[in-house]
Amino acid sequence: MKVKVNQDKCIGCGNCVALSESQVFDFNDDGLAHCILEEIPSDLEEVTKEAIAECPTEAIEEITEK
Repeated sequence: MKVKVNQDKCIGCGNCVALSESQVFDFNDDGLAHCILEEIPSDLEEVTKEAIAECPTEAIEEITEK
């Protein structure tokens, strides 16, 4: 699983950072969230999907490879 945070939509609310306990998401220098992992390990997929669902601006997107 791979995800990205759309910086244009992110408002820096911190939901994803808190949910993942900074294991998947963290804040960048601009105070916006970003994914700190290139690929999400299976043991963090559930919390990552929860973060996607809980994002108030729908800024987190799962990357689907074609």
